[in-house]
Amino acid sequence: MKLGRKLVLSGLAVALAAGAAARLKDKPATTPVTINELSAIALARTTPDASSQGSALPLIVSDSGPEEALTRIFAEIEANRLSNALLLTENLLRQHPNYRLAHLIKGDLLLARKQPINTFGALTDAPADKVADLRAEAIARLAAYREKPPADFVPRYLLQMQPDQRFAIVVDTKRSRLYLYENDLKNGGQPRFVADYYVTQGKLGAEKLVEGDKKTPVGVYHVTANLPRQKLADLYGNGAFPLNYPNEWDKRQGRGGSGIWLHGTPSDTFSRPPRASDGCVVLTNQDLDVVAKNLQVGLTPVIISNSVEWLSLDDWAKERSELNKSIDAWRADWESRDTDRYLKHYSQRFKAGEQDFAEFSAQKKQVNAGKEWIKLKIDNLSVFRNPGKEEVVVVTFDQDYRSNNLNNQMKKRQYWLREGDQWKIIYEGSA
Repeated sequence: MKLGRKLVLSGLAVALAAGAAARLKDKPATTPVTINELSAIALARTTPDASSQGSALPLIVSDSGPEEALTRIFAEIEANRLSNALLLTENLLRQHPNYRLAHLIKGDLLLARKQPINTFGALTDAPADKVADLRAEAIARLAAYREKPPADFVPRYLLQMQPDQRFAIVVDTKRSRLYLYENDLKNGGQPRFVADYYVTQGKLGAEKLVEGDKKTPVGVYHVTANLPRQKLADLYGNGAFPLNYPNEWDKRQGRGGSGIWLHGTPSDTFSRPPRASDGCVVLTNQDLDVVAKNLQVGLTPVIISNSVEWLSLDDWAKERSELNKSIDAWRADWESRDTDRYLKHYSQRFKAGEQDFAEFSAQKKQVNAGKEWIKLKIDNLSVFRNPGKEEVVVVTFDQDYRSNNLNNQMKKRQYWLREGDQWKIIYEGSA
């Protein structure tokens, strides 16, 4: 018995391959989605973002999670091999007995033995909101499995990791995806793709502003703690890693709230819908266990973006070099004791604590007047571009300051803002 209408693999297939995922994401949650529409995503082989830049590089395809199995299941459905699709679904359920999406697919396949069905979640008593959630997960997983960045492109945000930062995390909330990158020291600290994972974000999307808005923040954060399962409610699954939200830039922008974590799923749940948390980034327990092995408290950056920007390695190296030159010029001008030249690296909008640019300038002029020489050394430099409308980078380093009357060592964090064609420091303080 056929399941739905036969998909015509001609011009229609090409059109679906190019835009099925985007159109389905725009559908209201209550609008039924056909099995064929999901199959079109599973069969599509597209390269978003980088393809618009003329790239035809090989794709990265991760084997993490059930994406590959789901792709094969929907391919079998499209080919009208429903018995094969059912066997694959049952295999998936043996691996993940509490995977609700797989249970829904199995129900559809069993129902198809009795009657033709066109909609996803065709059982008459299936709750519409639950089916919509599972549909959204299927779309997100299938699209992300096929829509991969080219292998020679990297997230724009990972400009430089300090040597002891072994890994970095980049989250794309629009695609419900977490990307894990390694700090490839053998290649000059170039980010190297490791794996990607399906994630859940806030119920009301991204760009968190206030406490309780059920949104996930966008910005550059760091893991601040490792909370084991034994100390947590079951909601958080196998563990949790709090992030330093709100950071200094968030506070500067008037953003509030707290308690943004990376964490797992309840013990009776394999995965949650794409939008289901109160603002946290949620992985399956299986994926969290793998990712957790690579997290370093106080070191691992977690960059959350609405939609990840990708750069070719050449463009990435160019941006990195430009910023490193600006940072080194700031260091050299501080050493020069030419206070006016040094202050040109600071924005008129600079503020740190209660001190604004005018107060900071007056203090620096007074201090430098008593200096006969200054030596400044910077080690363990990291540079991460902040996702968002304004061009901001987060710079962190170990600072070794020495002069004729003062020696001081500290870990410093700066926020640099592009103003016109120059990068200017808008905040600095201890990290």
